Amino acid sequence: MSISELSSKVENDKVLVLERIFDAPRDLVFNMFKDPEHLKHWWGPAGWELPVCRIDFRPGGTWLYCMKCMDRNQGEYYGMESCGKAVYKDIIEPELIAYTDYFSDADGQIDENMPASAITLDFIDLGGKTKLVNRSEYVSAEALKTVLDMGMLEGITETWNRLEEHLKEVK
Repeated sequence: MSISELSSKVENDKVLVLERIFDAPRDLVFNMFKDPEHLKHWWGPAGWELPVCRIDFRPGGTWLYCMKCMDRNQGEYYGMESCGKAVYKDIIEPELIAYTDYFSDADGQIDENMPASAITLDFIDLGGKTKLVNRSEYVSAEALKTVLDMGMLEGITETWNRLEEHLKEVK
């Protein structure tokens, strides 16, 4: 796998595994996921901003975020908001972040009609570079299919592209 190349695979019909190598030290890549000031620069697909990003970065803490489409060229998505709430389960700095990610409204009320995912982010030190492994486990194959059909894979690819660009700016 080369830098900037995203690989994805599905395990057991309900676990999506994404991997990518970033040309930045592990501590810096890890920090991108815990600092709201960094997240505002890269979280979300191209053309989306992050006007709401509140983080209580500790096990049991939460992360509330709302993305908003600011790109008029995205047609029906322009002006749309998409919010989520994460509840952190485990944090081992700078190696691992585990959390449950929910669809929510801007107040953090969880949308029970949408699939939640148990996410584990592993940050693997490659001597100045970082391999990021994202495991997203869903309750069923149908739940995974729901988010894939919503364009989640394209969205995370664009999001990680934005992360790569932000890392270049701050390195």
